[in-house]
Amino acid sequence: MLDTARLPRVTVAAIVPEGTRYLLVEERIGGRHVLNQPAGHVDPGEGVLAAVVRETLEETGWQVEPEAVLGIHQLVLPQIHYVRIAILCRPIGHDPARPLDAEIIRPHWLTRAEIETHAVPCRSPLVLRCIDEHRSGRRFPLELIAEVQ
Repeated sequence: MLDTARLPRVTVAAIVPEGTRYLLVEERIGGRHVLNQPAGHVDPGEGVLAAVVRETLEETGWQVEPEAVLGIHQLVLPQIHYVRIAILCRPIGHDPARPLDAEIIRPHWLTRAEIETHAVPCRSPLVLRCIDEHRSGRRFPLELIAEVQ
């Protein structure tokens, strides 16, 4: 029988730079605080790009426009397996009064150095890896994601 709990989960992450700072969220996961890019699952019937826009808005109050694919990463842990699609996004507007998802403590704009030395740890190694990939100039066209219906 297929163990669906062990199937890979498809997630998206928004890599949102502004100058030397990046948009992150401080979130409560399993009783601990962690830093992460705005990220989450692709909902049934939802496209990858729509998911990254929605997740960023729900977690930060920021509207973003996807610009490029930074990478597709696998994170395999003993309890879960993620396939995370990192999308470079441009910030286009902010609603500071918008209620955020329940697990979100607050959004942050931080430099890479501030993230690395922050009192709150990164949720996974993918947080800094995606920032480093952006800083290295990595970009793939959005057309890499073909949403076929």
